[in-house]
Amino acid sequence: MTVTYWYEGHCPQSGKLLGLPRTPLVEAIASELMQHLASNEMYAREGKMYGVLLGETQSGQQVIKAFSGLLNGKSTVEGWVPPIPGRDTVALEEACTLASLEALKQELIALQEIPEQRQYELLLQEYEKRSHALTLLHSQRQQARQHQRQILNLADAALEQLNEQSRQDGIERKLFKRERDAVLQPLKAKIEAALNKRRKLKQKRKTLSKQLQAQMHANYWLTNFAGESAPLQELMPTGMPTGTGECCAPKLLHYAATMGLKPLAMAEFWWGSSSADKVQGQFYGACVERCQPLMGFLLSGLSQQPIVAVKDSPLTILYEDEWLIAVNKPSGLLSVPGRYRHLQDSVLGRLRHIPDIATVHRLDCETSGILILARDRQTHRHLSKQFQQRQVHKVYEAVLAGIVDTNSGAIDLPLWGDPTNRPYQQVNWQQGKPSLTRYQRLSTIDGYTRMEFLPLTGRSHQIRVHAADKQGLGIHILGDRLYGCQQAANRLHLHARELTFAHPHSGKTVFLQVETPF
Repeated sequence: MTVTYWYEGHCPQSGKLLGLPRTPLVEAIASELMQHLASNEMYAREGKMYGVLLGETQSGQQVIKAFSGLLNGKSTVEGWVPPIPGRDTVALEEACTLASLEALKQELIALQEIPEQRQYELLLQEYEKRSHALTLLHSQRQQARQHQRQILNLADAALEQLNEQSRQDGIERKLFKRERDAVLQPLKAKIEAALNKRRKLKQKRKTLSKQLQAQMHANYWLTNFAGESAPLQELMPTGMPTGTGECCAPKLLHYAATMGLKPLAMAEFWWGSSSADKVQGQFYGACVERCQPLMGFLLSGLSQQPIVAVKDSPLTILYEDEWLIAVNKPSGLLSVPGRYRHLQDSVLGRLRHIPDIATVHRLDCETSGILILARDRQTHRHLSKQFQQRQVHKVYEAVLAGIVDTNSGAIDLPLWGDPTNRPYQQVNWQQGKPSLTRYQRLSTIDGYTRMEFLPLTGRSHQIRVHAADKQGLGIHILGDRLYGCQQAANRLHLHARELTFAHPHSGKTVFLQVETPF
């Protein structure tokens, strides 16, 4: 059996490690649910985790599904697994709190569009232009006066006239600043007042949410496959983050246990607007803070399943010598280990047996292709310098989910990563870093375009944003759910096809090429 992830935990009584797999079959079932969600705009309004569990009864196999938290403000929705028992005991308090939270939400929405904000930004741009022009004019006048003072033999009257011009320029600057402040400061004060109000409303919303969660946690009871029940507070005595007991996995496992459904496999995925670390259509494991601590109890009573390593994707060595290694990274494999346990499998992790091995650059997890690793620090410094100085020639191949009209060109759009919404990147003319990509159309067929990209800079997600943004090509890379591609695809269709660099020790040109797998 191929396993892509294990839901696992230690049984509180026996201490044995118990596991429930995520398999290609249950992922296919989840993909069918994604198609259903994609057909209804209701599910795109808010981003959340969804899950499916494939189970077995005496009469055959059965699939159940769940959503995290609330779905359009409701905890119970026909066709979905009900919430964990205990919620009904605080139904009145919940209804009142949810009404208050909804009112706060509407206030916050109203404060998102501050009328003065746009007016302030436009006026600020205009004053900045005027300030620049005035500074340039005064600079030119000052240079002319200095020239007259130094070169010409002026009389006292003429010198006084030049000094008077200097004073008039100073007065003009003061009047300009006074005018600017008189116009902008009232607008800025209104904007700051609105922002302060938003902060207070958010804090009030947070306090109400915590109060409601505390009430719910005191009443939630979970049941496992051994027939044991326990309150949530007993299972997590050291404290519970907001939302504990509301996630898909605990809801699915509790329901299966109470209904006599023997789990065979389970899968969770994100759907809706992307969050700081979640992408629509991607599968995720049990969350570390809320779900993982409950897994051992919830899986207790299941027949033991041997937990095996997730099936390895092939890692082909393209080039190797005593200084460096080049591999063909498959799509879905990280370049370096992630933060959590289920994100440890990576190119670097698989080559850890090589002393001092280190990645010189990185590819996105979903991107396949050539990745270079150095075997010592000197080689790493030399190759890193080549990448930083844009001396490495990179060629990517991609399939775009639409027709590109132009044969070739260049995209020059500055990119910026919002620290509150990682890993998402966006075009930002004020804060973005210069990013340049050349492209060439290779072919078009059945509404798709095969493209060749040459990134001259190496920004995160550079090709993906330059393709998707309206100021670039305006067409998503097929399978790029993070940047809005809705077409069905089994992977991100982006591949690092070619890499050319100078060998850090011999100086000879190294040219690497690997076939595009799509």
